Amino acid sequence: MGLSYKDSGVDIEKGERFVDLIKGKLKRGEKENIGLFGALFELDWKSYKNPVLVSSTDGVGTKLLLAKAAKNYRSIGIDLVAMCVNDVVTLGAKPLFFLDYLACGNLDVKYGSEVIDGIIEGCRRAGCSLLGGETAEMPGVYAQGDYELAGFSVGIAEKSEIIDGKKICGGDMLVGIRSSGIHSNGLSLARHALFKEKGYTLHERIPRLRGTLVEELLIPTRVYADIALSTIGNAPVKGIAHITGGGIAGNVRRLLPHGLDLRIRWDALEPVPIFETIQRAGSISEKEMRKTFNLGIGMVFVTDKNGQETLCEHLRNRGEDPLLIGEVVETSR
Repeated sequence: MGLSYKDSGVDIEKGERFVDLIKGKLKRGEKENIGLFGALFELDWKSYKNPVLVSSTDGVGTKLLLAKAAKNYRSIGIDLVAMCVNDVVTLGAKPLFFLDYLACGNLDVKYGSEVIDGIIEGCRRAGCSLLGGETAEMPGVYAQGDYELAGFSVGIAEKSEIIDGKKICGGDMLVGIRSSGIHSNGLSLARHALFKEKGYTLHERIPRLRGTLVEELLIPTRVYADIALSTIGNAPVKGIAHITGGGIAGNVRRLLPHGLDLRIRWDALEPVPIFETIQRAGSISEKEMRKTFNLGIGMVFVTDKNGQETLCEHLRNRGEDPLLIGEVVETSR
């Protein structure tokens, strides 16, 4: 009968079964989009005077390799949503919907289902809809068992209320809220230090960590949508930074107008033990740690001195442990 698409490594029927499986996991309003060539989202424009859509796209980096090694795929679905929606909310936007892209050499429905479970949970935490996605089998591009994840998030904000850092000035304060751990950045350095340099195993038990080493590293990125949006509505906020690759200083500096810089109070951070474990394993310098990892701070709010206490009080009332981690300073550089 000759060659078929399945003979080349792409199983259309399995892909269709996977789509049906996803449909069964979604809410009634969400599953109606699945199967169409595009996804529909009805927007309540009347609630806004001048609405602006805010978008973000990201992945989970080499955290994928840890998930594959541990055969634990659910947590990275949460990571994927968090990495996108946390960027969207820094501008004061409410996340509306999320789309995912899963590419692999050969689709394993069981593991793919776990990824989708995590994405659905991430969307629940973010208060947005999983609107659609794409699953692609690409043998030859990806080896057997390899895969890649990408996410896309769209939110909405009133144009006059967008938070872009333009009002930040010298003397403003930096208030940080805690990360859940390493999140989804710096994993290449962490893996090299822990597994190549130090020779730890995935299931190593190290004092002070919350589980095995791989369990600690796979703790999902926090979804900050709820706390960020509630803070914007209840405290003066001039800028918000999602702390990802580049560390605290590198990400907050992206908000600063010309002529301003940061003075970080590094001794105020109280990083969780995983960072000390990584640093010791690879004999990593303090400078390298600071520019690679979040060091226990996942999001930073910039506020003026008069609003600092109001901001911290609101965060404490919401169960956070806000830390005053630095200030904005004027500079001639």
